[in-house]
Amino acid sequence: MSADNSERPTGDVDPERDLTERVETFLARNFPQIQLHGGTAGVEGVDAESGEVWLALGGACSGCGISPMTVGAIQSRLPQEVPEISTVHVDAGGTGGHF
Repeated sequence: MSADNSERPTGDVDPERDLTERVETFLARNFPQIQLHGGTAGVEGVDAESGEVWLALGGACSGCGISPMTVGAIQSRLPQEVPEISTVHVDAGGTGGHF
């Protein structure tokens, strides 16, 4: 009887994928109002080595008067909850571009 290990997990974790999933979970848990108000929030990219993450806010967030506060809250709270993140770049559409 031969063992086929082709479908077994290797134990290797892709750090960028793991970080992306953690950031997505953070956004969904801490900022449900984005989606509730017709906006979107997505991870555009992560660099696990440098600790940077790039996010994009869209939909109703683009041009929304409180988007700058949402961006500030994300930039402040995300590194506290996900310590591997040191820098958060957010493109909020019509609210001033990248931070």
